[in-house]
Amino acid sequence: MPEQPPGPQAVASPEATRDEAAVNSLRSATMRLSRRLRHQRVDESLSPTEMSVLGTLARCGSATPSALARKEHVQPPSMTRIVATLEAKGLVRLEPHPEDRRQKVVVQTERTESMLAASRTKRNAWLAELTGQLDDEEWAKLREAAPVLEKLAHL
Repeated sequence: MPEQPPGPQAVASPEATRDEAAVNSLRSATMRLSRRLRHQRVDESLSPTEMSVLGTLARCGSATPSALARKEHVQPPSMTRIVATLEAKGLVRLEPHPEDRRQKVVVQTERTESMLAASRTKRNAWLAELTGQLDDEEWAKLREAAPVLEKLAHL
């Protein structure tokens, strides 16, 4: 009979337990920090999902609603509602698709660019204030960890 892989009841080695604790701590800390950062926004009338869509448009450029839905991991009907809300607020506009006249492309407006810049400035200032409470050694460790966290975010 082939050997079964260890299940959740298997006894972990001390190293695996230590790694599990570190992974759990990293997950918990990044989630809490991310949640706190999300609350540091300029336009409180926008949901986190709407802000995420605007951020995706800023990073990736114009996209069809279905492409945005895939990038944001939401269903196309949900993205249609999100785009309609953002369009009503003057943050995006729909333009004809350059190759397929049946489709539309979602484009951010200048208002979006300035709102996102103001939001980044507010979040950066908030984070700078927090990091100002770290000692020199903690700040050095955090600066060293930033590229690794960036890599994790894009894997």
